Amino acid sequence: MSLVAIGAALAALTGIGAGIGIGLATYKAVDAIARQPEAESGITKALLLGCALAEATAIYGFVVALLIIFTL
Repeated sequence: MSLVAIGAALAALTGIGAGIGIGLATYKAVDAIARQPEAESGITKALLLGCALAEATAIYGFVVALLIIFTL
């Protein structure tokens, strides 16, 4: 049972990576908009797409953690 808990915890740690990735992406996007305000539209579109993909990886990790807990 303890190995199941360790596996689920490791799978759930993807949320940390997603949080760091989204934070860095937001930092860079704000910096880019500050340097070039006329490109805000394109930067915002790329930021939202990147954040959605990063958040999807966190959700996949959470789902895997739930599957590990409830199927083993």
